[in-house]
Amino acid sequence: MARGGIIAPMPDDLSRPMGRFMLYAMWLVLLGLAALFFQGYLDRWQNPNGQVQSIQDGGAVEVRLQRNRYGHYVMNGYINDQYVTFMVDTGASTVAVPGELARELKLSPGARVQFRTAAGPADGFTTRIETLRIGEIELHNVRASISPRMRGEVLLGMSVLRHLDFSQNGDVLTLRQTLPGGQ
Repeated sequence: MARGGIIAPMPDDLSRPMGRFMLYAMWLVLLGLAALFFQGYLDRWQNPNGQVQSIQDGGAVEVRLQRNRYGHYVMNGYINDQYVTFMVDTGASTVAVPGELARELKLSPGARVQFRTAAGPADGFTTRIETLRIGEIELHNVRASISPRMRGEVLLGMSVLRHLDFSQNGDVLTLRQTLPGGQ
């Protein structure tokens, strides 16, 4: 402030700690925003089908899936109205649900079974999924399995895919469900 033409400096003990705090706060906010941006980028890299879009085509509904960076078709959907992430696996005979997720979804374990997987034999249980939905494609009473040691996405196996027409063109997989009364 000016006193008789002389400018009085701000006291160092007040301006420096506040200035440092503001500088640190600014960097924390910038780092947080960068982390949010890159996390979203990485999520889209792993699952480019976060928002599954359906196309009504006469008597059918179609979902087009983009292949992820690793060559897999990963998408979001629902099991019994609860959000899950699926990965298409034409080598799986059923829908394979990780054990921990099966508990969260309240899937009832049935008979004990042994599966042959790429990693060798694995124990699991049979189960049924009341409703499975990807976009507007919806299936009921789906044969599935619970794999207690499995981690990651739900494998969308042939117990679902055999009810759909599916084709791949380049990096796009099209799933098509003929609706009742459709052609």
